[in-house]
Amino acid sequence: MITSLSHTISFRTLMRFSSAALPSSALKHNLVEGLRTLVRSGDLRRAVSLFYSAPVELQSQQAYAALFQACADQRNLRDGINLHHHMLAHPHCYSQNIVLANFLITMYTKCGNILYARQMFDNMPESNVVSWSALISGYAQAGNEQEGLSLFSAMLAHCCPNEFALSSVLTSCRYEHGKQVHGLALKLGLHCSIYVANALISMYGRCYYGAAAYEAWTVFEAMEFKNLVTWNSMIAAFQCCNLGKQAVGLFMRMHRDGVGFDRATVLNVCSSLYKSSDLVPEEVSKCCLQLHSLTVKSGLVTQTQVATALVKVYSEILGDFDDCYKIFMEMKHCRDIVAWTGIITAFAVYDPERAILLFGQLRHEKLSPDWYTFSSVLKACAGLVTARHALSIHAQVIKGGFAADTVLNNSLIHAYAKCGYLDLCKRVFDDMDSRDVVSWNSMLKAYSLHGQVDLILPVFQQMDINPDSATFISLLSACSHAGRVEEGLSIFRSMFEKPETLPQLNHYACVIDMLGRAERFVEAEEVIKQMPMEPDAVVWSALLGSCRKHGNTRLGKLAADKLKELEPKNSLSNFQISNIYNAEDSFNKAYKSIKETETWRVRKEPGLSWTEIGNKVHEFPSGGRHRRPNREAISRELERLISRLKEIGYVPEMRSASQDIEEEEQKEEHLSHHSEKLALAFAVMEVRKSGDHGVNLIQIIKNIRICIDCHNFMKLASKLLGKEIIVRDSNRFHHFKNSSCSCNDYW
Repeated sequence: MITSLSHTISFRTLMRFSSAALPSSALKHNLVEGLRTLVRSGDLRRAVSLFYSAPVELQSQQAYAALFQACADQRNLRDGINLHHHMLAHPHCYSQNIVLANFLITMYTKCGNILYARQMFDNMPESNVVSWSALISGYAQAGNEQEGLSLFSAMLAHCCPNEFALSSVLTSCRYEHGKQVHGLALKLGLHCSIYVANALISMYGRCYYGAAAYEAWTVFEAMEFKNLVTWNSMIAAFQCCNLGKQAVGLFMRMHRDGVGFDRATVLNVCSSLYKSSDLVPEEVSKCCLQLHSLTVKSGLVTQTQVATALVKVYSEILGDFDDCYKIFMEMKHCRDIVAWTGIITAFAVYDPERAILLFGQLRHEKLSPDWYTFSSVLKACAGLVTARHALSIHAQVIKGGFAADTVLNNSLIHAYAKCGYLDLCKRVFDDMDSRDVVSWNSMLKAYSLHGQVDLILPVFQQMDINPDSATFISLLSACSHAGRVEEGLSIFRSMFEKPETLPQLNHYACVIDMLGRAERFVEAEEVIKQMPMEPDAVVWSALLGSCRKHGNTRLGKLAADKLKELEPKNSLSNFQISNIYNAEDSFNKAYKSIKETETWRVRKEPGLSWTEIGNKVHEFPSGGRHRRPNREAISRELERLISRLKEIGYVPEMRSASQDIEEEEQKEEHLSHHSEKLALAFAVMEVRKSGDHGVNLIQIIKNIRICIDCHNFMKLASKLLGKEIIVRDSNRFHHFKNSSCSCNDYW
């Protein structure tokens, strides 16, 4: 027996236990103490073994209680059920003992088996307030508010609730029922209990609106004694109700008053920072740095959850990815899968290549990616030029046992679509066992991105679940970019048939864009006038873009003025109206419009393009500012390409050149250094060097909308080179093949 026990039980204790000279009460006491010692050391398995090996007459009520409590604390349902069966199988059964029955109810509820707990409760010949409170707490933990409230109401007819019963029922209460329990607490004088008050603050905080947060604040302010849970609950209440400024202010007061803080405090403040809209950037930045400093001084930064929360704050709020990465690297000895997922998520959009690299490092550390990790890394794949990484991650998703996961399949559809592989999107979609509305929307959006309106409408007709707002965005956008105005208007009118699909601002923006592209400006103006809500910047921007394309100065000026009212420092309106003036030779007005952006220190976003050659991504900025060792060779290649294209009809579109360039030669030079042209020249040069003449596809990603000149250039280049050229700009995909584009020059 000695060898099977933990070293924490002394040999002397065991000798006393086995000695027949000791009275029965002493032996029972020694057994209980031995069990408690083992449990405290975390060795429940040996504690249970010791209990079963002891004589039946020594298996006391206290011994059972100690083990039931340990099973509850360790969420060990299997050993708990076995002990319960063992107790029922012996003649000295304690099943009628109310204290042990309460321990059993607690054990079953904490282990998540509310059914067994309820059966235990219903079979009790008598119950007390502890019995009721334990079961009510179980329903609260299970999220079953209605059953918990019903039980609480029944309890009032049998016994008077204590502070623990009230705090338990408040754990799952919503506002209306919570107010009633609050009233009862006041009537019983239990509102002063710190447990009840803390539960009330949490209950009001879960209501997610400001008025409830202030009711929580009233409870908080009235409390004579507050503990750390009280402060954390109030900060969490402000955070839940999107009152970030109040949450941060309370944390500062808490720190100033010397209350101290713990992990929960830091996590709640971090959530307040990146979820709240009432904090100005300067306040957020200052608080982030102070919070980080405090976590370092307190040592909390070494805890995985705290460091992961700080990573999220630095990446999502401050956009400081260097510090974000530094914090992650300092977590070297405590990085779990949640921490890795956090850093991958941080870089997924900002630097997708690094996110993929981090995912590879995660695999080397022999950690298994979970659902969230795969979801984040697939988001990164969507930002890359080709589907090479998406294919690799897809294989790992299957290997990891997530092949049937609907959400991950939706992410795969999105990633393949953004990488330009519609056939892979379709394959994933067709192989899905179950599809939700996001699945259908992802496929519709994929076709919309690639301008495949002839494919998108049949898919919509096959949709076997109710469409939502995003469904109609994809449909209207596809019709807009394909010039299918009547079909688009028919879809738009159908949205008025059901209350849940009534058009919102973004749907109206699609319709305005669709009508504007088709030069149906009278109808576009009429739609704007009939909108049930005020047009936003997106609506006016859509109209302005169409006016620029078709030279409608009057309406374009109106749209630009409205856009400037809504977003004074948005450079788009000035650049667009400048292009309209320039097209009608109103150069002075065009110059004045551009100068306004200089007054605000607003600059047009520089054009950037990327292409992948030999598993390496190459970046090209517009204007030939790239610092590449083969810069001169790329320029010579581009000159040769332009010269050959001119022979088959290429004429530079001077309207696409910068408005502050006057000389025609300079304008042509400027156009020749647009980023996508440089990327294409580089790709052509590298393919020729490799000698792989079987490469028939060149893919380029561009961060802004492709201009008319580059669009014409790519069309002719596809014919000259005999290759398909795919360009993904900020709006959509352009598939250039044999001197034509998938958008039919309608983008």
